[in-house]
Amino acid sequence: MSPRPLLPAENAEASSAAECDITIELPKRGAVKARTYGERTGVVGSPLVLHFHGGTFACGDLDDGRMVARLLAGTGAVVVSVAYPLAPENPFPGAIELGFDVLEWLYKNRVKLGGKGARMFLAGEEAGGNLAAAVALIARDRGHPPLAGQILLSPMLDPCTGTPSLRKAMDDAVQCKWAAGWAKYLGRPKDAMHPYAVPGASLRLGQLAPTLVLVGQDDAMRDEAMTYAGRLREAGNEVQSIVLPPASQWAEALSQGASGECPCAVTVKQHFREFFSATTPPPAN
Repeated sequence: MSPRPLLPAENAEASSAAECDITIELPKRGAVKARTYGERTGVVGSPLVLHFHGGTFACGDLDDGRMVARLLAGTGAVVVSVAYPLAPENPFPGAIELGFDVLEWLYKNRVKLGGKGARMFLAGEEAGGNLAAAVALIARDRGHPPLAGQILLSPMLDPCTGTPSLRKAMDDAVQCKWAAGWAKYLGRPKDAMHPYAVPGASLRLGQLAPTLVLVGQDDAMRDEAMTYAGRLREAGNEVQSIVLPPASQWAEALSQGASGECPCAVTVKQHFREFFSATTPPPAN
């Protein structure tokens, strides 16, 4: 991989952690663009997070994932945010297939990136939350690589919900951007039946890594995310589900993309820390 240092952050929520654009060389795929946040401490293995930026499957880039990646890195994690292929040019399953390949690459390089004992996590917001949930399902089904947890932030999990939170967020809008994104991502009608495309409708949710689900009270994805958290619990998984109050402005921060700041940064980072601590064994004496 070939690092290129980024310019210093300019907004108030910028992390002091190192940020570099890199190129990941994958067998049979070639070069994949990504961005790293944070550095290994050299003492105890840092949480190592594969992050998928937000959007609606058909939009978004590494800059749009910067706010969330910096929040994760601000807790001491090393984050690799990947530029996955967008729909409609690359419909399902292109993004998750690439995502799983990057996850395997991350696992092979875990000591170099996160230090000895680094444990691996998936994270994503909006459409990226869908991809993180899907890659977690694939890792379970293939039995590798081992995951310490998944962090799903306002995830798009089901195109058929029509939940009250989604209808409220739509308000008087003529077109639903989330529905439009789903239509571009699901290239064929039968894709909507595939559990990797629509994790929220999956019938097999057991034996998954511990999960943190975080949404805002005014979040369009609130209801489907909380439903998914409940189904994960019923399947016997460890789940933490957090609903941030309207004053946190979580949904607004996500929608602002690359220019977004998070008024609830301190609270969100605390939830991340607690999740990492709960899923990472203490160092041996």
